[in-house]
Amino acid sequence: MTITQSRTDLPALATQYAEQGFVLVKGLLSKEEAAAYRETSHALLARLNRDDDPTWQSAMGMSDAKTRLQHLHDAQFYDAAFSKLLVDPRFTDVAAAVMGVEDVQLHHTKLFVKPPENGSPFPLHQDYPFFPHKYHRVGAAIFHFDDAPEEKGCVRVIPGSHLAGPREHDPEGSFHLPDVPFEDAVPQPAEAGDVLFFTYLTVHGSGVNVSSEPRTTWLVQYRDPSDPPTVKTHDHSLGQGMILRGIDPTGRGSV
Repeated sequence: MTITQSRTDLPALATQYAEQGFVLVKGLLSKEEAAAYRETSHALLARLNRDDDPTWQSAMGMSDAKTRLQHLHDAQFYDAAFSKLLVDPRFTDVAAAVMGVEDVQLHHTKLFVKPPENGSPFPLHQDYPFFPHKYHRVGAAIFHFDDAPEEKGCVRVIPGSHLAGPREHDPEGSFHLPDVPFEDAVPQPAEAGDVLFFTYLTVHGSGVNVSSEPRTTWLVQYRDPSDPPTVKTHDHSLGQGMILRGIDPTGRGSV
């Protein structure tokens, strides 16, 4: 099941998100914008000469061959193009609608490139154990800067999995759910410009990129500023607490 909607139908987006835990918004960015962001992303990684590999240890058994991954935290602190996208109403209005709130606060961002032929997968997991919050009004948006068919290791989700609440994860090699079959997750192929929104309780992962082209995405984790974290963790992200839409009614900022 792949659930897609126009970003202009916010009530429908909110309904599908509440029922299924995710929604794929088609064409939130134009093809031209996505292509420009793809070029910017690859140029940024090349300029910074990042050679660290964030592949999870728990992902190493998902492929017969050694896989690799490129990433960058806080791309908005290196290029203003990403800062503009963070406060673009096309994104923030959807984020607010699916959470059912008026205000949207940044948690963190990550730029990912899965290299061709052996781009690393991600085991099934919830984002919850990495940064738990009291009311679970925390979500993610994955911006696709190039096409992400199944052979590129597109995101997979388990529809409705958020309704069961937080799950017990195996923390070894990064939090993952070894008892949930990877085949249970439904592929969500996307085109350049599409954005996949999902809750931090939705079980998700992704496969290996076995294609001849890289897969380029930007992950934005956001929250309701009125939803406090229950533990102090993942506070190394430089932009955490930035208000992307509305206000912070608590005055708490990133604390």
